[in-house]
Amino acid sequence: MTTSQTNHRSTNSHKLDTVKPLFSLGMIVATRGVLAHLDRHAINAQGYLKRHVTGDWGDTPQEDAESNRDAVKYGARILSAYDMAGERVWIITEADRSSTTLLFPSEY
Repeated sequence: MTTSQTNHRSTNSHKLDTVKPLFSLGMIVATRGVLAHLDRHAINAQGYLKRHVTGDWGDTPQEDAESNRDAVKYGARILSAYDMAGERVWIITEADRSSTTLLFPSEY
């Protein structure tokens, strides 16, 4: 790898680390089921929360992604969906930004 390739890669990584949050997460909570799943698979949810708060909605349909963009502007609920070790986990931030919950869709 050349020096310019190394510098380019470093710059791109830095950009990802400096993306500003789009909204407040409030208190972060998770259901017992999700906590057990994260623990069992040694998953740190911080990366998923960062994706959520910076506008990477994960595996949401296009119409839900559009709703999330509007929700950021107008203060509605925001929902992201991620595959975590073979299980779909939702991250939902409430409209008033008081809390963000990690849960399985079956727990909704």
